[in-house]
Amino acid sequence: QVQLVESGGGSVQAGGSLRLSCAASGYISSSYSMGWFRQVPGKEREGVASIDRSDWTNYADSVKGRFTISKDNVKDTLYLQMNSLKPEDTAMYYCASNRNQPYGSTLVSGTYNHWGQGTQVTVSS
Repeated sequence: QVQLVESGGGSVQAGGSLRLSCAASGYISSSYSMGWFRQVPGKEREGVASIDRSDWTNYADSVKGRFTISKDNVKDTLYLQMNSLKPEDTAMYYCASNRNQPYGSTLVSGTYNHWGQGTQVTVSS
């Protein structure tokens, strides 16, 4: 049973930083692609960043240069370092794992198999 548990969300002023963590169970980070997604009420879930089994990364244009995705295979944990935060980054952030595509990770939510419960990020101006 795959379990993903996010943490690290909170409230921050524009220009600030947060680091999200996603604790996985079952050697997920070393075997699967993983990704971060975000969603605001009334909008579709948006892919933010992904990382595959070989540490190849993929970012949405809106976060390139500001966010960094990484993982620690020993701790089986996924991270999202978010710098220079903007009010439009406010959302519920979810981590997810994709067992079907271990290489060449995507930002398409429909390709991911398991999801965490989410952690809220609020950026004030």
